[in-house]
Amino acid sequence: MRFNRKGTTRIYYVPTIAATTLIPTTAEIDAGTDYTAQINAIDGWSLENTPIETPDMASTFVSKIGGDDSAADSSLTFYEDSTTDTIETDLAKGTSGYIVIFSKGKTPGAKGMDVYPVTVVSNSKAYTTDNEAAKITVQFTITQRPVFNQTVPTAA
Repeated sequence: MRFNRKGTTRIYYVPTIAATTLIPTTAEIDAGTDYTAQINAIDGWSLENTPIETPDMASTFVSKIGGDDSAADSSLTFYEDSTTDTIETDLAKGTSGYIVIFSKGKTPGAKGMDVYPVTVVSNSKAYTTDNEAAKITVQFTITQRPVFNQTVPTAA
């Protein structure tokens, strides 16, 4: 069944995940911050592959095999809050943790949980004279291979 990501997908910053599988516990998720309502734009959050060409003398067709994977440049653009500095402090440059995206919602037992180990490399306010809300863009590096389409944990 088709669905709209807006209103369904949840995006959390989780400071620590103990498991080497990168699957957070319910307690680790609960210790994180739900930034969903503050997000204006999302960019990246995927893996890309650099295929390797494998030409040979038997054909004029150049086939390819899978090459190295790398993470797309990834960022989240937030609405800036006039009374708190949560994004500026919790996601300050150099901060490491995990972005957890619940693509199909945060219902325990549901599939669709993607976990990205990250480091914040930039936290920049956007200045404009346009008639729009103030924003902050946080750029992340993905520091190791993320896990995709995991099951949302159930409470212990």
